[in-house]
Amino acid sequence: MEAIRTLIDQQDASPGPSLPDDLRVLYGGDLRFQASSGRRPYVVGNFVSTLDGVVSFEVPGHSGGGTISGSDEADSFVMGLLRASVDAVVVAAGTVSQVSPNHLWIAESIYPKAGDSYAGYRQRALRKAGHPLLVVVSGRGRLDLKRAIFHAPGARVLIVTTKAGSQELASAGVSALDSTKVVALDDKGGLIDPFAILTLLHDEYGVRIVLHEGGATLFGHFMAQGLVDEVFLTLAPQIAGRTSERPRPGMVAGVAFLPEGAPWFKLVSAKYRGDHLYLRYRMKSGT
Repeated sequence: MEAIRTLIDQQDASPGPSLPDDLRVLYGGDLRFQASSGRRPYVVGNFVSTLDGVVSFEVPGHSGGGTISGSDEADSFVMGLLRASVDAVVVAAGTVSQVSPNHLWIAESIYPKAGDSYAGYRQRALRKAGHPLLVVVSGRGRLDLKRAIFHAPGARVLIVTTKAGSQELASAGVSALDSTKVVALDDKGGLIDPFAILTLLHDEYGVRIVLHEGGATLFGHFMAQGLVDEVFLTLAPQIAGRTSERPRPGMVAGVAFLPEGAPWFKLVSAKYRGDHLYLRYRMKSGT
């Protein structure tokens, strides 16, 4: 892959592990994260969007981010790099259903060319063992348990659901899956509190940094509670459009902020390769 080029880099000069040389060259610089504070993990979102803000065409077989990015190689590389950097990946059940049944939420599966580099970075620089914990959030517990992620060697899956969802999963035979655990949290009308999810991950699983990969409604609830610290956004040079019949989601759905309460972010870095932009933002304090 041709290296990503950096236009702006305003990372804090905080101590911490650096990328190995091969990943630093491809990424066009280093990648560091602030330490988590308080009793919840640091939360990083990652999305790819069209120029008009669409993150999914919502068309069967073309609902994933690959259609939005045009299967952009550098977007896949960045996604793999982020997955290699974190303790857990959070994803909504609807997003799981939109990708290939063989998809694995691990670094080397999204960009195999850098698989060895990701693994070395994770093990030697970050001192993290194994793959990140995959956290699937499903209020109703309706998941296809035949999907590869529930059977992949070395993969660990936590399904966070409701009491009703846990019963649905039990009926589907989830107990036969050695690498999958189900935790039922209290809910309000099927909505699981995002802070409760993060508290569970922090206290019970030792998670200090989370990668949130959507969907838009789940991410919106995290955003509404001020639980998103950073956003990585690949901006793809295409227009998707919307109609009343095809509303198509943006990065955030299910919530609407008023001007006085809308979150603001600070630009941390801006990179490019070809006609794609790779942007990184950090939540401004006090928003």
